[in-house]
Amino acid sequence: MSDVPHTVRRPGPRLSRTGRLLLVALLCVLVVLAVLLLPRLLRGQPERTLTVPEGQRATQIYAAADKALHVPAGSTAKAAKRTHLPLPAEAKGNPEGYLFPATYPISSDTTPASLLTYMVKTAKERLAADGISSYRTLLIASIVQAEADRPADMGKVARVIDNRLAHHMPLQMDSTINYALGRSTLHTSHADTRTKSPYNTYRYQGLPPTPIDNPGADALKAAGAPPAGDWLYFVTVKPGDTRFTADYQKHLRNVREFNERQRGAGSSGSAGSGGGGT
Repeated sequence: MSDVPHTVRRPGPRLSRTGRLLLVALLCVLVVLAVLLLPRLLRGQPERTLTVPEGQRATQIYAAADKALHVPAGSTAKAAKRTHLPLPAEAKGNPEGYLFPATYPISSDTTPASLLTYMVKTAKERLAADGISSYRTLLIASIVQAEADRPADMGKVARVIDNRLAHHMPLQMDSTINYALGRSTLHTSHADTRTKSPYNTYRYQGLPPTPIDNPGADALKAAGAPPAGDWLYFVTVKPGDTRFTADYQKHLRNVREFNERQRGAGSSGSAGSGGGGT
């Protein structure tokens, strides 16, 4: 009999059927996660976005862009002045009205200048698609965007603007005064209407020198093809109740009703009595 020791091999641990199923499920989860995350990891970081709502002013968009890009406050505003954006000659370098409302992707390579350029190019593409080539139409659309209580009223608001311009009447739009004063309110005082600004359409006849915000698709379509009508005045008496008329006395009655509702709600100030009356 040999004295050489023999190594005894013991069988290794074996997974049960349940254990094998759990292992397969875990591997499937890991594969799915790899498929979802690998492209983002290869890009360097998860994709971010910046959403520009309809009717925002350029100053508001600049501030939002600074936060989205994680750059110092004021960086995008400076870029807007320094960057040669693809704007029409009528804009005179001012991108107000051309920062099209949409959701924009942001990557590690995005800069304030590249983001603004993307917005302006998007606006020009959308304007071309809608057959809008007039800076005047963009101006009107920006006022429509600010004044209309709801999209269904936008066409009528655009018609009021066209009619007042045709009758050589001052537009008297509260939204243009709000733009001049850097605010947003339903109340316009008599002192406000005396503001010395080319955006004061109570004091100065015609359209303001630039758009007063960045209008969306509905406002652009309304300004480009407003419905027929003789309306010269409108006032939003309450949400969902905007009243249009060509009768000044009837308009004044509507304005009084608006003011009474505001006083009943404890608000101060009064509605204007011209084109906007909001």
